[in-house]
Amino acid sequence: MAKLQLKDLDVKGKKVLLRVDFNVPFSGDGKITDDSRIRAALPTIEYILEKGGSVILMSHLGRPKGIDPKLSLRVCLERLSELLQRSVIMAPDCVGPVVETMASKLKAGDVLLLENLRFHKGEEKPEEEPDFVKKLALLGDVYVNDAFGTAHRAHASTALIAKYFPKKSAAGFLMEKEIVYLSHLLQAPKRPFYAIIGGAKISTKIAVIRELLQVVDGLFLGGAMAFTFLKAMGKKIGSSLFEEMDIKTIDGLRKIHLPKDFVIANGFSNDARKKVVTVEEGIDAGWQGMDIGPQTIQEWSSLLQNAKTVFWNGPLGVFEMSHFAKGTYSIAEMLGKISAEVIVGGGDSVAAICQMGLQDQFAFLSTGGGASLEFLENKGHLPGIDALSEV
Repeated sequence: MAKLQLKDLDVKGKKVLLRVDFNVPFSGDGKITDDSRIRAALPTIEYILEKGGSVILMSHLGRPKGIDPKLSLRVCLERLSELLQRSVIMAPDCVGPVVETMASKLKAGDVLLLENLRFHKGEEKPEEEPDFVKKLALLGDVYVNDAFGTAHRAHASTALIAKYFPKKSAAGFLMEKEIVYLSHLLQAPKRPFYAIIGGAKISTKIAVIRELLQVVDGLFLGGAMAFTFLKAMGKKIGSSLFEEMDIKTIDGLRKIHLPKDFVIANGFSNDARKKVVTVEEGIDAGWQGMDIGPQTIQEWSSLLQNAKTVFWNGPLGVFEMSHFAKGTYSIAEMLGKISAEVIVGGGDSVAAICQMGLQDQFAFLSTGGGASLEFLENKGHLPGIDALSEV
């Protein structure tokens, strides 16, 4: 069923309670190191202001245990004001009488940033503080969710709050865009359709791998999770990270492309000794796989050249270490050049692409790693999306 969108909502003269994802990385001195999540919310904020509404921004930041000044959303205040080119009011909390008074005084064009939602246990555990979501709902006239990155969480501000705004809970522009692009993968992707899945733990991605194997023409498996498969196939993987798994229970194994070689190291360090070995040679004890090797890069690049649609989630090696980043960077560079619609599922894959300055060469970079995977796994259903009003 189609969900209510921001453009379907009358926001003139309304206080719009807007859930955004301002969970930004920042340095020890409190400087934001990547403001892309703030930028991603700007079209929705600016539209509401242009249409004569006021905006009440809700977000979390990090994983605080109670109130933690180091995780105050005040870190976003200056940058947000600069990007919007208007002053933003900072609330001392996200609920309570003081905040309610501040919200009630908002005029058209005003922007109020609430304090970190996770300072209250009721955000992540609504059952332990049931009044929290009610207090949040008191602040606004309508509700808009533009935080796709947290849409897979059934939290107070992402899902439960929508019931207080019947027929007035809409998807923001970023949320709408995420749904459209990811839905392409589930409905009618142009073929050949390939998926590239990397990262460390296969246990967190096995469900989406099973789902993807039902629809893709080929699945390229890199990162540490490849060693789970190789170990199950009886290959020597040395000290490489793996998880015990019976891969025979996975349908579509013939579609999986595993690396043919690896860059390995004798320690988990950028300064460790390294060398290239093939899968057939195996990895000796005391050594561990850190990146896909040159033969794999060449073979995968060749196979992916004819792609019409690609979904990529997860790095193909320990790309944070420069000596083991070549696999991830080479595949990213190649994907940026082909004519396929390439959709990248958030997280470290997007970080690698942004580090290379290639973000404009891809059809879509999702803002939610875990959310994009669960969206595909659950065929388009996430708590934060399902809760929104239907058209």
